[in-house]
Amino acid sequence: MSIRTKVLGMVDVMMRVPPILIIDEILKIDMGLPSSSGSSSSSSSSTNAGGGGGGPIDAGGGVIEATLNALDNSTAGVAASVAAAVTTAATTTAATATTTNSGGFLSQIFGALVDDFASDTYITDLLGLTSVRFLICLLGLVCAICVVMLWTRHLVMVYMFVISLGLTFLSHWSNVTALAIIEKSPCILEDVLSMNTTRLMDTGSVVVAVAPHVVAQWFMGMLFAYIHLGPRYKLVQKSMPLIFASPIILATLPLKPRIIKFLPLLADTVPLMLTKITLLTSAMDAGKTVYNGYQYAMNFVSNFGLSALIENEWQRLNVPSVLRVFWTIRMTHEFVSMMLRNEVNSANLLPTIQTLLVDGCGTLTAVLGMTSVISVICHYIGKAFQWYLLTFDNEEEKSLGTVSAVLFYILALQTGLTSLAPDKRFVRLCRNLSLLITALLHFIHNIVSPILMSLSAARNPSRKRHFRALTVCAFLVIAPICLLVALWRRHSPSTWLLAVTAFSVEVVVKVLVSLATYTLFLLDACRSSFWEKLDDYLYYVRAFGNSVEFCFGILLFFNGAWILVFESAQNATGGAIRAIMMCIHAYFNIWCEARAGWSVFMKRRSAVHKISTLPEATPAQLQAFDDVCAICYQEMHSAKITRCRHYFHGVCLRKWLYVQDRCPLCHEIMMYTDRTDDADNNVPHQQDMDAPLVNRNREDVAIENARSRSTTTDADNNTSSSSTSTTSTSASLLASASGVASVSSGLVSSNFSTGSGGGSSASSSQMNTTAPTTSRTAAVAATATAAASNSTHSFRFQPDLDVQD
Repeated sequence: MSIRTKVLGMVDVMMRVPPILIIDEILKIDMGLPSSSGSSSSSSSSTNAGGGGGGPIDAGGGVIEATLNALDNSTAGVAASVAAAVTTAATTTAATATTTNSGGFLSQIFGALVDDFASDTYITDLLGLTSVRFLICLLGLVCAICVVMLWTRHLVMVYMFVISLGLTFLSHWSNVTALAIIEKSPCILEDVLSMNTTRLMDTGSVVVAVAPHVVAQWFMGMLFAYIHLGPRYKLVQKSMPLIFASPIILATLPLKPRIIKFLPLLADTVPLMLTKITLLTSAMDAGKTVYNGYQYAMNFVSNFGLSALIENEWQRLNVPSVLRVFWTIRMTHEFVSMMLRNEVNSANLLPTIQTLLVDGCGTLTAVLGMTSVISVICHYIGKAFQWYLLTFDNEEEKSLGTVSAVLFYILALQTGLTSLAPDKRFVRLCRNLSLLITALLHFIHNIVSPILMSLSAARNPSRKRHFRALTVCAFLVIAPICLLVALWRRHSPSTWLLAVTAFSVEVVVKVLVSLATYTLFLLDACRSSFWEKLDDYLYYVRAFGNSVEFCFGILLFFNGAWILVFESAQNATGGAIRAIMMCIHAYFNIWCEARAGWSVFMKRRSAVHKISTLPEATPAQLQAFDDVCAICYQEMHSAKITRCRHYFHGVCLRKWLYVQDRCPLCHEIMMYTDRTDDADNNVPHQQDMDAPLVNRNREDVAIENARSRSTTTDADNNTSSSSTSTTSTSASLLASASGVASVSSGLVSSNFSTGSGGGSSASSSQMNTTAPTTSRTAAVAATATAAASNSTHSFRFQPDLDVQD
């Protein structure tokens, strides 16, 4: 990305910050509605002194709060109560300007406006109506949101219009100030005509006082001529600086005072007319822009869906960066204000941080800004662990920042963070951050666990990678223990502390399970022979970890229910969010986990029962077989014999039976049933023979006809293997090819059905309707293909059977 692109992106982000600041200020005054909580986000001044207890209504946003309280408590009439409230608010603002926090960017401007409003009875009466204040705030909120959503080109036009209008009012104020200076001083024209250089060059003279205003008016006129959106007549454009400075120039002439009084209004006529023309000509364009935006959104939703529209707009507006810049500016302003009040020093550093954090989560927009900052911090924490673990392609790390941000914002809404008093807000913020830290430990474990498994299963000889993964695991064990020790020493038992404890212990258990699995795989790598008990040990270890997680899930559900019933009565919104989150937790973390665990247990139990019905191979049979297991390609010191006379490890066959009941090699039903026993009464099993019987290809009609042949013919089959090896190999691969599709389709089915029915057509229909996970399907399909195409058996047929390649 080029530097120019980065600069333009940063400018676009900065242009969207002022509307967010306006939204934040509107939310600070509670949309103009009466509030009795006194816990506005700007109430951090009560924590400046001691960082703790409550106090009176703070001066941050105190203008509006004092007005509302006076309006609610007074019974002498709307006009009188509002006038008194405005006067009190103005006095409070002026008195606390150097001792308390002013609350926000616009609060100081509000204080200056209140001084003017206090002398205007009509304005105070109008603003005393709650409905009027609410409508004004609602209109401002909607306009600010619309400005934030604009495309960059339209956003630039809005700023050009606002700046041109602001220059007009700033010019008027400068002219009025300069005329007031000229009115109280001797005539400048007389000094010029009389060449009174002494008084003209005096540092305290009227010329020195008025000269900055003339220069400012000239530059404001040039800037207005450059950016205004009205008609650009060449004469008007060139004369605009002179129009802006004309009141000061004309005031030097011997004119009557009443004429000089109206000179600023006369100078404002031209820019105001241009602004009015801009409004009239742009109103239709603004309506078309809004309508086109609505049509674009509707078409996008109909084509791609609502989620795609939200994601597209989220990226176009660069919302995380806008919120981060907004929160940074907000905190910087707060910190500079505290420094100007001499409230920041090395002795009260912690109270200063506390004040900043409390003010940084006072409104919903401030919480969003803090959430975006926390998201970046968590993202780079994940990147740091990823770099330390020498891995650079981990999906868990990519989602770490997003999940952390969502979790923190839900916790803030759930606990009613913005509606709490400053001291309670800081405590609740610390508790939410503690829960976020434990969740972050879970995310880090999700990053390191696959790395541990890959290192142990791949027999990676790199000691550096093993050491780094193990040190991260040690950190994940020590960190939650230290956190719990610190919290239990400083806090009494509570529902919050119970939740943190459950999350922390769950992290430790998950890490220990991962380490146990890692150790078992390493021990298996050091063994020279096949370890049949490995699968059982892994099952027991993982079952223990899953059981502990399931128990903690139930504990957290009841803990949340207790909080919902007994501790969330005063926070209806937070209680509703908590109830929704409890339902989600109960479904995904309790019900789905219990159902999945029970399904695995029943499949394993069924497989064990089926394996127990198969005969065990004797040492003589294994010696005569003298081959490896066709599933794992490991030597067999013990084996199970299927109905189709194939030899497999019992553990390997049990894993296969989790998926289906058919043989991995010939696709025959492996289990003995009453029907198959009756059908095979005329065919001796020959289990006492030193070599296994041949496999019968179910796909070939000739093989089915061979079942009716005599025992003598079967004996001849056992002695004629050398003459038909080519034909038997081709038939084996053909049968395997037809079996792989069925095996793969059975494995990728969403419920992993273990039913024994279904031929090739059923297998094809399963393959078309399944939704597997990619990694598991690929691994199992590869195993099935290898087992089917790399068989070590030689299938033998009679020479007289009509078997074609």
